[in-house]
Amino acid sequence: MKTYTFHVAGMHCKACVVLIESELDEIPEIAKVRVSLADFSVAVTGEFGDKAPEHIAQDLSVALTPHGYTLSVQKGRHVVSWSDFKTAVPIAGGFIALFIILQKVGIVNLVTTSEVGYGTAFIIGLIASVSTCMAVVGGLVLSMSANFAKEGESIRPQILFHVGRLVSFFILGGVIGTIGSVFQIGATGSLVLGVLVALVLLVLGLNLLDVLPWAKRLQPTMPHFIGKHIHGLKKINHTLTPVLVGIATFFLPCGFTQSMQLYALSTGSFVTGALSMFMFALGTLPVLALLSFSSLGIHKKAQSGIFFKSAGLVVIFFGLLNLLGTFVSAGIIQPFLNF
Repeated sequence: MKTYTFHVAGMHCKACVVLIESELDEIPEIAKVRVSLADFSVAVTGEFGDKAPEHIAQDLSVALTPHGYTLSVQKGRHVVSWSDFKTAVPIAGGFIALFIILQKVGIVNLVTTSEVGYGTAFIIGLIASVSTCMAVVGGLVLSMSANFAKEGESIRPQILFHVGRLVSFFILGGVIGTIGSVFQIGATGSLVLGVLVALVLLVLGLNLLDVLPWAKRLQPTMPHFIGKHIHGLKKINHTLTPVLVGIATFFLPCGFTQSMQLYALSTGSFVTGALSMFMFALGTLPVLALLSFSSLGIHKKAQSGIFFKSAGLVVIFFGLLNLLGTFVSAGIIQPFLNF
């Protein structure tokens, strides 16, 4: 056996680490695989015969290309597509202006001074569903669909997955909210949690902009072994597997999910925590449902750079607004916007 180290193009967050390791683990020639987000590399140990490293990288890329990753012997240079901002800034600006107008006229309550409204949770879910940090969930959906398709089932497992996901996010969100009430988070605790939610959103927004590669290391995540074991559920073709996978996605390494979990904890309420997580999961539903029945992959489209940068700017807006709202609620600064 020999160990080879390859550079990975297309990595964005720690969810990518779980997805890449899970896909490569299924290749018979590989005995061990370890992905590093720190230097965007993967080390694989296995028996590859007399193949040249370039040939091995090309073969392994076949399993990763559908998810938006490629391997190479030479380290690729990170290039920022600044031209995408010419289109992304107006799109994000229009999106943000629409949110503010809808809130001002009272149609939706997107943002309050100290809370993430249900509308905001839904919008964050929409953005999360097409972000790279949700790639692992998309990979789970597609893999699980393929496994059940071999058994002649296609519709029922998908319905069970999405129902299980929505119900579990509601119940577990309520549990987190209840935990917050038990510990009686005071003014200081609410301030800390509010700042943490804002910081997580800001890091996620920066990662979507793809201008600071080092920021990807700051993104929070669940322990590595949890994500990897959850991804392994896709191989089980039990009747209840789709429901279990849907429930398990609550614990996957997605920064958007974790930012909403932090907020649910800060609410100290079962109902508010449950509804916030439910609305977030509902926001992810349209794209994940399309993934269930097609090979949709927005990260593979030609306009993905513009889309991600637009989404990143919107997420940064929510992060800053949440941060300022937290400071206003704590009495640190005076209100300056009538939201």
